Parts: sequence; structure tokens; C-alpha cells
Amino acid sequence: MKEALFCRKADQGKVKCGLCRFHCLIPDGHRGICGVRENMGGILYSLVYGKAIAEQVDPIEKKPLFHFLPGSLSFSVATVGCNFRCRHCQNYTISQAAVQGRPIMGSDLPPEEIVAKAVALGCRSISYTYTEPTVFFEYAYDTAVLAHRAGLKNVFVSNGYITPEALAFIR
Repeated sequence: MKEALFCRKADQGKVKCGLCRFHCLIPDGHRGICGVRENMGGILYSLVYGKAIAEQVDPIEKKPLFHFLPGSLSFSVATVGCNFRCRHCQNYTISQAAVQGRPIMGSDLPPEEIVAKAVALGCRSISYTYTEPTVFFEYAYDTAVLAHRAGLKNVFVSNGYITPEALAFIR
């Protein structure tokens, strides 16, 4: 769990999330539409920081990119949660797993370990994928900074429903 970025206090103990374009107004003790950002006593927290629900080495060609590091491997990582509810989602069992009041699923996987695994496995990039990386922004950002320092590229496989401020920050 980590204090969330892109939020501000609102009236009556509520917190306004500014990460995605839904701009959830979250009462104390509740989560936003993504299911992974919770208001605890007027402070918004990311409940998925360091809790990977999936990790996998994929060929970069599996990602929606064109001629980006062709023939290379990408270390893919995800947490539970999404800000969409798509009926055709192939990963709905993990993207929709964050339910109000239930514990967050996932295994401890700190950013440093993601980068170390990617390097050890010969990956040239880290992909934030399978679920919506916008909702695990703080985790992805901290990992991306370390990955960049290690000479790895970062790939956000996203629905794009992010605020301009958050996009500029991670860019």
C-alpha cells in the first residue's frame, strides 16, 4: 500500500482522485471505480503497490506496437484492477478482481525485483499490461524509473483513459 498521487481532499472527508478521467469522488472507507484506490481517513492509497497478480516474459511482438525492439523479450507485469468494465476483456478474472471490502490479491513483487528479473531473463523492456496500468500508476512509475536507469525500455499497454497530468508525469 502506498499513498496515491494525483488526488486532493474534498468536503466531508472525501478525496477526489485525479489519475484517470473518471475523477472519482471517494468517501472515507471506499474505493474508486478501479477498485484499487481507497480513501482511508481522508488520504487516498494505492492498494496494489508492490502486489503483482501476473508476471510473465513475453515476446515484444505480443504487445500492440509496430517495429519496437523486434525479436526482443519484455517482462510483463500487472496488478488487479481496471477503470473499465469491458465485457470482452480477455483478462477479466484479474482486471475485475478488486471488489470493495475484499482483500487485494497478488504476490509481493517490489519494483527493484521486477527490474532485476527483467535483466536476469534477458528482457529489453518491461510491459505494464494485462490489466490497466493507469490504476497501478505509482507502482508502474517507480518500476519505470528503475528500469530506465538499468537501460530497459518501458511499455504501457493501456486503454488510454488517463488524465493529461498523469500522462505528462509518467512520460
